[in-house]
Amino acid sequence: MKRLMFFFAVTIFFNACNNGKNENASNEKTDSSASSVSLPYTASYSSQFNDNVSDSDVLVVMNSYKYWESGDMKLEAGTYADSITFHSFDGLKFVGTNAAAMELFSKHRDSISTVKIEMTAWVKSHSLDKKSDFVNVWYKETDTYKTGKIDSANYEDINAIYKGKIGFYSQYRQSLK
Repeated sequence: MKRLMFFFAVTIFFNACNNGKNENASNEKTDSSASSVSLPYTASYSSQFNDNVSDSDVLVVMNSYKYWESGDMKLEAGTYADSITFHSFDGLKFVGTNAAAMELFSKHRDSISTVKIEMTAWVKSHSLDKKSDFVNVWYKETDTYKTGKIDSANYEDINAIYKGKIGFYSQYRQSLK
């Protein structure tokens, strides 16, 4: 009986090892066949990404949203690089210093009494060929303005990280009204 149990355990062990190898082989086939597909477009920036972005960079991005929500513009400024490029959903394009960006952001934030952010998801993306790190976030934001107006929308933002700070920020908005 002990020999039978030993044989059974060894058989299960080898089958488990072989199943892992087969899964890897099938994954490799999927990856190699995907690269043989002829796509109608070529990415102008990059199409080679992985998720090798540090959790500390994700924390910087998450903190920027938390500081915006709480209205702490001093801490908000600390999440951004010395130079910032910002593309707003409404067509505004800003390229300038951290101080100038915070002046712009503060004017808008000062018109709002409360901000509520519900984070839906985020994805870390590292461009292999450009060596750039991004954190894309999806969230719902509800703003209550000092005038009493309430505005809510879904957003998707691209945050590019340079040396542990946000240096590029692009925002896309879907109104909920």
